[in-house]
Amino acid sequence: MDSDLPVTPDPAPGPADIAARAWRFTLHVLRTFHRRRGLLLAGAVAYYTLLSIVPLLALVLVGLSHFVNQEQLISTITLNLELLIPGYAESLAGQVRIFLVNRHLVGVVGFLIMLFFSSMAFSVLESAMAVIFSHRKQSMRRPFFISAIIPYVYILLIGLGVFLVTVIAGALDALEKQQVLLMGYELSLRGSSRLLLYLLGMGGMILMLTSFYLVMPVGRISFRHALSGAVTAAVLWEIIRRILVWYYSKLSLVNIIYGSLATTVVALLSIEAAVLILLLGAQVISEFDRRRAEPESNGA
Repeated sequence: MDSDLPVTPDPAPGPADIAARAWRFTLHVLRTFHRRRGLLLAGAVAYYTLLSIVPLLALVLVGLSHFVNQEQLISTITLNLELLIPGYAESLAGQVRIFLVNRHLVGVVGFLIMLFFSSMAFSVLESAMAVIFSHRKQSMRRPFFISAIIPYVYILLIGLGVFLVTVIAGALDALEKQQVLLMGYELSLRGSSRLLLYLLGMGGMILMLTSFYLVMPVGRISFRHALSGAVTAAVLWEIIRRILVWYYSKLSLVNIIYGSLATTVVALLSIEAAVLILLLGAQVISEFDRRRAEPESNGA
């Protein structure tokens, strides 16, 4: 008798249910991130990134200065550094400029040491990702040779990216001086290059973050999850970056407290905030990955 009764479908979840699920999921991600010492991981990656960034930029500039004007390269790097270290990119670029003036003092051994320090941030980031994705089977281990070569592939890609952005910037500067005739009206392109370079920088950041989420964890990661995590992390960082710019310009006492160390302190704090967002995005992807793997393991 009961089998003849119509089956009432489950009602679709309302906005309150969706918000409650999102809140529970967020709390679970934050608890797991805290349990896996996410703040310590972010601090370690930020420290090694700060240690690596000057040698990395110096190597890129030395290599590309044979093909592109040095000042144009520094201008491009400064503009992109502003996306990572707001308010203090000029100081960091100035340090790289000092190195370039004295680069003749660096021999083969010095070059190899700089190359090693440039790769350390990527190696530590890979280790941090292994902790975030520690729910995966221990048998999923990456060969040592692959782990050793990944940082240098990223260094090569960063150099290629800087070269392309510099060439595009030169073309945009030339285009700014031109007048475009549209439907009988002359339009000036002055000021458009800075906007386009900003969009290129954001696009490059999203591509880099996506590659981190795809490559650094051992095993397969869904491209959709990696891209959505990268876009979310980039948007969050852009919001926090603008808050930091306002804070450093209006309220911060860091120059008074730390004096000549202010640039280092601000750079470290900014990088750690960016890495924290990066690892939180990885934790969200890890949670989706764990939930997807549970039914498969139960079915097995």
